[in-house]
Amino acid sequence: MRIVFAGTPEFAARSLAALLASGHDVALALTQPERPAARGLKPVSGAVQRLAEQRGIPTYRPASLKPPEVQERIAAAHPEVFVVAAYGLILPQALLDIAARGALNIHASLLPRWRGAAPIQRAILAGDRETGITIMQMDDGLDTGPILLQHALAVTADDDSQTLHDRLAELGATLIVAALDALARGEARITPQPLKGVSYASKIGKDEALLDWSRPAVELERAIRAFRPAPGARTTLRGLALKIWSARSAAGEGAPGTVLEPGSAALRIACGDGALEVLELQRPGGRRLAAREFLRGFAVRVGERFGAAR
Repeated sequence: MRIVFAGTPEFAARSLAALLASGHDVALALTQPERPAARGLKPVSGAVQRLAEQRGIPTYRPASLKPPEVQERIAAAHPEVFVVAAYGLILPQALLDIAARGALNIHASLLPRWRGAAPIQRAILAGDRETGITIMQMDDGLDTGPILLQHALAVTADDDSQTLHDRLAELGATLIVAALDALARGEARITPQPLKGVSYASKIGKDEALLDWSRPAVELERAIRAFRPAPGARTTLRGLALKIWSARSAAGEGAPGTVLEPGSAALRIACGDGALEVLELQRPGGRRLAAREFLRGFAVRVGERFGAAR
């Protein structure tokens, strides 16, 4: 099947690789423009652009899909279907109408739960026991189109946003090939999304990574996993900004943010309900350290208070 693929990061690149391996004809790869990596460094291309260039697939990086000349260039690729994964731009209806079989989206949740930009992080934050991949036919709504395929995946107690991302990316790559094959054979079963169970995964805001010690310890532990590796959960002690990379919930009572015990293997801090045993921390400009090693060079006393960092 002749495809125009739209995606940018590694999540999308895994599906593009699977489509190429399965023999589908990818005529064009749409991807976001190159962006500076950090602090004014030179622009870095996304994973989809790099893979497409390696495989000799033409790439196109428009900043918007609305101009008629942009749509004309995409139409010139004569796609039978669009495949979209973590692209970052909304396909207008005029583009959706170009391909005879429309556009399929690889979405990292069990729709209609977690429509929107950050379904992986939201699933961890909410304590969901499962998430998954949905292959849906795109319409003009926000992840509202009918479903072709859906497969669940367990969220483990050790998952962070990176490990869950990687497993979902592999599942998405498998399911999009299966969906396209079924579509080509005329065997695809397309069903509307349920009307119940709708929720929205809004983009992660910077302030959400600030740990609010008045919250229950189980919620803070999930937040640390959801924001690992990026943007990283943050707090302060003595005015110094710190990142917390690993922790577990535990028993304990005290004013929220109060150090209960600077133990040998963990730093126990009181929360709104229970306590958090911090296992790995990082100072500004430093490296990630196990709590034992961190406390050797940064003495913490019982009764000190942690607060939010901005």
